[in-house]
Amino acid sequence: MSQRLDAGMLLLADLVGFPTVTSESNLDLINYATDHLGPHASEVRLTYDETRRKANLLATIGPLTDGGVILSGHTDVVPAEEGDWAGAPFVAMRREQRIYGRGTADMKGFIACALAMAPFYSSLHLSRPIHIALTFDEEVGCRGARVLIDDLVVKGPKPSAAIVGEPTSMSIVTAHKGCYEYTTTITGVEGHGSQPHLGVNAVEHAARFVNLLLELGDALKTSASGSSLFDPPHTTISVGTIRGGSARNVLAGECVVEWEMRPVTRTDAEMVLGELNRFETELRASLGGDIYLMTVCEGEVGGLESDLSSNAVRLLSELLDTSETATVPFGTEGGLYQLAGIPTAVCGPGSIEVAHQPNEYVTLEQLEVCLDMMQGLGEKLSNT
Repeated sequence: MSQRLDAGMLLLADLVGFPTVTSESNLDLINYATDHLGPHASEVRLTYDETRRKANLLATIGPLTDGGVILSGHTDVVPAEEGDWAGAPFVAMRREQRIYGRGTADMKGFIACALAMAPFYSSLHLSRPIHIALTFDEEVGCRGARVLIDDLVVKGPKPSAAIVGEPTSMSIVTAHKGCYEYTTTITGVEGHGSQPHLGVNAVEHAARFVNLLLELGDALKTSASGSSLFDPPHTTISVGTIRGGSARNVLAGECVVEWEMRPVTRTDAEMVLGELNRFETELRASLGGDIYLMTVCEGEVGGLESDLSSNAVRLLSELLDTSETATVPFGTEGGLYQLAGIPTAVCGPGSIEVAHQPNEYVTLEQLEVCLDMMQGLGEKLSNT
């Protein structure tokens, strides 16, 4: 086993130990990464959310010039119920040729590889910089990446390519659907279950709202282009959580529905949102001021559609010695980098099939391939 892989595994164990569930602060991890990268970087910039409990990190190794390459990963992870795991989810555990722990695949394995390569990058005479970007709140609408990219666009330097290290089993992903996330709150009039005519049950109307989402999802199945590269080929809608009511004999005054849409085209998204607006208008017309719907957009991240001849795709093809590319149904921060004019592709260790699952893992083989790719990147951008 190489010293490079040993370093990556130690860093990954430390990263998993930070329970950076999206609802919590990621500052301990960001401070750890800052301490690790500081001695090797020309510049380290932090940007924050409005509470300053969460931060992005952008570390530049090499000259502060345009034309560099971003290695981008998000620091937040989804929750993990300890009882569902063979071990503690926030304690990295190696079994045979796998490392288990929340975030090992999505996507602290990629981050660990980038941190492990920092000393190597700083030892080179880089002609163009390598940027390591760590973001917050990817899992709830890519909020952190928006802040980091806005700062990058204003202050520079402008990269020539971005590699987003989501788990693709180190395949080069050039396209994915958008990811639109919403929270809809239905407010009614609380009352006693024995007198439903005197109240407005928010849960019952939330059920009608969810039923409409399901109907729209079914309708979208027939709208997919025959040339769609996605699996499934059509825009999808998914309801994640429903919270409302206090007891079976109480008319619920409020119900909250968290849902998402993965659009293939913007037209699909506009159709769905238009139908939901029509539903709200008709509901309020029938019930007046006794019912209120409010939908908050948690994030609308456009899809990724990389030109196969783009800097990012060509670079990864050379580094991985393959011309094969793939598309995926899940969303990433890649659409935001692309929207900012930075050619982008997605490639990272681990499989999406184990992400967000109990006993999430990444294989040592995948980490080794990722480290090889990152070493090749440094050599390619080096004058030596």
